[in-house]
Amino acid sequence: MTTAVATTPRSLLDLTFAELEREFVAAGFSPLHARALWRALHHGLRGDFSDPADFLPPLRRWVTEHVGVGRRFFIEAPIESADIASADGLTRKFLLRLADGQTIETVVMGFKGRHTACLSTQAGCAMGCVFCATGQMGFVRHLRPGEIVAQVRHAQLALRAAEGGLRNLVLMGMGEPLHNYDAVMAALEIISDRRGLNIGPSRITISTVGVVPGILRLAAEQRPFHLAVSLHGATEEERSALVPVSQRWPLAELMAACRTYFTQTGRRIFFEWTLIAGANDSPSQAGRLAALLTGLAAHVNLIPLNPTGGFAGTATPTASAKAFQQVLQTAGIPSTIRQRRGIDVAAGCGQLRADKTRTGGWAEMR
Repeated sequence: MTTAVATTPRSLLDLTFAELEREFVAAGFSPLHARALWRALHHGLRGDFSDPADFLPPLRRWVTEHVGVGRRFFIEAPIESADIASADGLTRKFLLRLADGQTIETVVMGFKGRHTACLSTQAGCAMGCVFCATGQMGFVRHLRPGEIVAQVRHAQLALRAAEGGLRNLVLMGMGEPLHNYDAVMAALEIISDRRGLNIGPSRITISTVGVVPGILRLAAEQRPFHLAVSLHGATEEERSALVPVSQRWPLAELMAACRTYFTQTGRRIFFEWTLIAGANDSPSQAGRLAALLTGLAAHVNLIPLNPTGGFAGTATPTASAKAFQQVLQTAGIPSTIRQRRGIDVAAGCGQLRADKTRTGGWAEMR
């Protein structure tokens, strides 16, 4: 007599197309039905299959047998706890509650004729950057691929009536993407699949605070996504004061990894630099940054500090930011001073801090 072994239900959004095909074959169904189901999930953005009348009979049977409460699969459906728009109407922040009660934040930013979504890859973050609200809250857990994919689905549904759809993705929300490498890569394979969500790799940017093994894996695996590296300091002492993970992967090791990445991929690297008044915004520091990036195909994004409750620093004034940029320009390093978006609703870079224990509303998250 054999004893049935219970299996933990999986989200259909966790599966790549190849994995979904294998599930059909294993259950004795034609893999051709996987394409119809995939399209319903990732193109039609179906939230449930309670009325699968438009499916062929074999696919209806597979859904009935395999999807639902107590069955092998479920459909990822985070609950929207809040949707708040910035005063300028160009930025929206969604507080999403996951199946286990954890909450994450996803931001959608509008530009002329297009939108960009900023995705979270973890609940909390283990990197501990001192000026980042997510780093201040600490690490809770990794997100599964389906929980990352679900954020894109949520953003697309929210933008259905908006002019210009979702065009670009940046993995710059809560968490460190390269700390959750395998789940992130699985999610991006699903998101960029042309048969579904179809957001091409050239429109996806992965941001890292400097997880060296992850950068080297991206290079070795020839991943086609853009890479953004948060520096914030051009000497070990200056960087370690802001980015504690630099003690594990020192600046010299990080830059060596970046050069390996560039050599193996030929891809330009974006470097993020949060401008903090009196800490890392002097012309001499700009000169050291330029020297650090010599020989790389680099672009520097200069980001005036956004306020968080756990850090006393202030943003570099506009004139000082432009003087910093001028040093880079003179050295031949292209750069952009980032627009500050969604600051009034704590949706800017470094401000995301979802906390399910807070009951006083969004004002407490600012």
